[in-house]
Amino acid sequence: MKKVSFAEFGGPDVLQLIDAEEPHAGPGRVRIAVRAAGVNPFDWRVREGQMLAAHPVELPAGVGQDAAGVVDEVGEGVEGVEVGDHVFGEGSSAYAEFAVLSAWARMPEGLTFEEAAGYPSVVETALRIIRQVDVEPGQTLLVSGASGGVGSAVLQIARDRGITVIGMAGAANQDYLRSLGALATTYGEGWVERVRRLGPVDGALDLAGSGVIRELVELTGDPQKVISIADLAAPELGVRFSGVAGSMPEALAEAVGLISRAKLHIPVEKSYTLAEAAAAHIDSKAGHTRGRRVVVV
Repeated sequence: MKKVSFAEFGGPDVLQLIDAEEPHAGPGRVRIAVRAAGVNPFDWRVREGQMLAAHPVELPAGVGQDAAGVVDEVGEGVEGVEVGDHVFGEGSSAYAEFAVLSAWARMPEGLTFEEAAGYPSVVETALRIIRQVDVEPGQTLLVSGASGGVGSAVLQIARDRGITVIGMAGAANQDYLRSLGALATTYGEGWVERVRRLGPVDGALDLAGSGVIRELVELTGDPQKVISIADLAAPELGVRFSGVAGSMPEALAEAVGLISRAKLHIPVEKSYTLAEAAAAHIDSKAGHTRGRRVVVV
């Protein structure tokens, strides 16, 4: 089978499309014929060697966690899923023609494989940080980096829970943020005052790592009311860095419910082939995404 792999840590040029042995579903796992894989910042951070303390990597290694596809092997002890089912979920080496998933759910009706591949890690992260920032219905949550995958999920999930959301993104994404129910504002000079004019802030999320932690603390009045998933230096300012995932099966179940109720939709901004994985990583690292990027197999 074809698979994207890297034999050394480094830039996107270390990614290679190789012929590899097919993986197989062990106990408690399923294998899918991959139709699409989500592109996440986690992927290129692993490739660069940033995550070794929390995520040891044995080289050569595959790339990607999130995928959607068709079940073609069911491991021992697995119930409730059959060969031929369309599922999305989390596994390993997802940029490949076949991948083994450790957590999965049936795809909601009407969802394409490309769309489904963009949800797992994004929704798990969004649910986790909304819980950690502890903003109540009727309060206001400020989201920096609101137009990407996690931001798109946070805005919609928070709004579904009765939370007012202020979304920060580039000028080109203001209408997109408003379409998701957010009060929208841009970065750049004077952004703190622009946020203040929109109302008091009860909690804040840093999703882009764009050097705004001090200002988010200033706006909320308390570093414990700010969560970052992108700035590794956040703890130096008393802000929690959220990097440890919660329950993926629970996140997938909630995602299915939200999607089925038409309360969550994350658009796919761009698709790439397996051979274009390096370009996908370059674009992901550059940011300014509206929704999700995926690799189509």
